[in-house]
Amino acid sequence: MRLEPLTADHADAVLAFELENRGYFASWIWDRGDDYFANFAAKHAALLAEQAAGICRFHVLMDDSGAVAGRVNLVDLENGSAELGYRIAEKWAGQGLATAAVRAIIGLAATEYALTTLRAGASDRNPASQAVLTRTGFQQIGISSTDLGPGKRYELILEGV
Repeated sequence: MRLEPLTADHADAVLAFELENRGYFASWIWDRGDDYFANFAAKHAALLAEQAAGICRFHVLMDDSGAVAGRVNLVDLENGSAELGYRIAEKWAGQGLATAAVRAIIGLAATEYALTTLRAGASDRNPASQAVLTRTGFQQIGISSTDLGPGKRYELILEGV
């Protein structure tokens, strides 16, 4: 597996990943909605524009066949901090891939992107994601509530990482 910055060349593989895992993801997090898939090319281009502007850093986790196994993103980069989000394909779930990917992005955040703090959230419906955050050093700093129900907010200070 390799973690790569998102590029225009990833569009087809990302779309295939999202379509293949849509139902699985919808059981844990918000569904992207039909508009996302119908207008995928424009959505992908918008992400690349945000990345070029330095607002976000999007990544794909590629398997040896060139398929996307996961996505790991840092969004809303501002004042040395960013929000972490990630999703791993159903067929790769439970194999430590999310933990490895989050550890890799923590390293990039601290070194390549000069960030000092990462924030993340995870629904109580997704205890595996909460475990990944705890395993990778995030500390719970609060609770949250969305239409997915209650969840937890986490933070990781990157000094010394």
